[in-house]
Amino acid sequence: MIDAHAAALELRARQSLGSSEPVIYRAVAGALRARRASGVLADVGCGSGQLWRELASMFSRCVCVDAVRYAGLPEGVEFRQADLDAMPLPLPDASADVVTAVETIEHLENPWAFCRELSRIVRPGGWIVVTTPNQLSVLSLITLAAKQRFSAFQDAAYPAHRTALLEVDLRRIAAECGLADVEVTYTASGRVPLMAAHYPAPLSRMFPRAMSDNILLIGRRSV
Repeated sequence: MIDAHAAALELRARQSLGSSEPVIYRAVAGALRARRASGVLADVGCGSGQLWRELASMFSRCVCVDAVRYAGLPEGVEFRQADLDAMPLPLPDASADVVTAVETIEHLENPWAFCRELSRIVRPGGWIVVTTPNQLSVLSLITLAAKQRFSAFQDAAYPAHRTALLEVDLRRIAAECGLADVEVTYTASGRVPLMAAHYPAPLSRMFPRAMSDNILLIGRRSV
């Protein structure tokens, strides 16, 4: 039974290929630069470590956590393997200055429990960043109406993508975790329905919720 669970977990993890769109990593980096974040980074659901390539100049150390170790993980990071649905995460209390979960929460069975763990491992005053597919985009809502599934949660994405969260869900989770200074932003990069093309950047910036494929929440642990 344990071996079967481990095999299924690895299959789900590798379905994502360990990477996301570069615009998402840039959005996370921009949010943290604006807050002058530094110190120790814990990247939970790190994949192949692309976020660290964006942030290495800002932080002194990086602890990467994921279900499998993907090829290409940068040298110098500390890797810890863990089932992200199993609690607790393998990091001590208040051990990181910033905790990130980039395109990770949608892969999990209990986002609320996961975010409580993120809050546990970040120090008081430290930042938590979570990104996930934006269910309120024009593309996602049209797909929901046509296929009864959000765009990022079609059969081809299952079982890797398991839990679709709305902006209100992220805000509720942040509130229940006691996060302060919460801000929600969008990547201002989104695909046009029925086309492979993306919206022009100026248009996406004018209507970010409607024309972004991904959403970002950042908040600070207050106590």
